[in-house]
Amino acid sequence: MGATHSHDHVDDDHGHGHGQGHSHGHSHDHHHHGHAHAPANYGRAFAIGVALNTVFVVVEAVYGLLSGSMALVADAGHNMSDVLSLLVAWGASVMTARPPTARFTYGFKSSSILAALVNAGLLLVAVGAILIETLRRFFEPAPVEGLTMIVVAGIGVVINTATALLFMGGRKQDINIRGAFLHMVADALISVGVVVAGLLILLTGKAWIDPATSLIIVGIIAWGTWGLLKDSVKMGLLGVPDGIDQDEVRGWLAELPGVGAVHDLHIWPMSTTENALTAHLVMPGGHPGDAFLHEIAHELERRFHIGHPTIQIEAGERECVLGSEAVV
Repeated sequence: MGATHSHDHVDDDHGHGHGQGHSHGHSHDHHHHGHAHAPANYGRAFAIGVALNTVFVVVEAVYGLLSGSMALVADAGHNMSDVLSLLVAWGASVMTARPPTARFTYGFKSSSILAALVNAGLLLVAVGAILIETLRRFFEPAPVEGLTMIVVAGIGVVINTATALLFMGGRKQDINIRGAFLHMVADALISVGVVVAGLLILLTGKAWIDPATSLIIVGIIAWGTWGLLKDSVKMGLLGVPDGIDQDEVRGWLAELPGVGAVHDLHIWPMSTTENALTAHLVMPGGHPGDAFLHEIAHELERRFHIGHPTIQIEAGERECVLGSEAVV
C-alpha cells in the first residue's frame, strides 16, 4: 500500500513469523482464547464411543439378519455410518491440535471442517442404501421376530444415550462435536422407535410395520444430515460463522475513536471452533499505538469470539486498492 500504511498484526497467541516493524496486539493476561474448547479434549470420548458402537453394529446387523428385521439392519447401517463419522471427527480433532508448519501456516485446523463435510456425505450414502432395501421390503414382506427387535434395540438405546452424554459438554462450541452428539441422540431415538415397532409386531403380527419404521428412521437421518451438510459447506466456503453478525462487527470497529472508515473486512472460520478476522482501519489522525491494538484484540475475542484478528491501520493519505467492497 506504500509508505503511508503501517501494518499492525493483532494476533491470537502466536508471536512467530512476523517481520520487522509489525507490532503484536497480544494481551495474554486477560485475553481468553478458544483453545480450551478444542475437540482434542474429547479423545477419550471418541475412543469409548467408537469401541461401544463398533461392537453394537456387529451385534445389531447379525441379529437383524437372523430375525429378518429391516429396521434393525437400517439401524445397524446408521450406527456403522456413525462409527465412521466418529473416526473422521476424532482424526480431525487430532489434526487440529497439530502445530503450524511452513506450508500449513494455520496448522491443520480446517481439517475439522472437512471432517464435518465427510460425515454428511457418509450419512447421505447410508440413507440411500437403507432406503433402497426398505422400499424393496414393502413389496416383498418377510416375517419378523419382534422380541429380537425389542431386546437388541433396547441395548442400542443404552449405548447411544451413554455415548451422546460423552459429547454433550462440547456440542455448543464445536460443529464436529455437535455432529457426534446429534448422531448419538438420533441413534438413541431411532432405537426407541425400533423397540416400539417390535412391540407392535408382537401385538399385531403385521410385517409391514418393520419397513415402515425403517422409512421413518431414514427420514430422521436425512433431516439431521441436511443441517450438518448445510453448516459444513458454509464453513468450507469461509462464510461468516454462525453467531457472528458482520454488520455488528463493522459498526463496532467504525465507532472506535479515531477511525474514519472500515474496509476489506473479512471474518471466517479457521476450524470448527476458532474464528479469524482481517480489516483495514482508516485513521486520518495517524497510528494510535499498540495499546489501541491490544484493546481491539481483547474486545473482538470477548464480544464476538474472534481469536485471530489482523488489523491494518491506514493514515488515509492514499487510496487503498482494497477500499471497495467489490474487491476481494
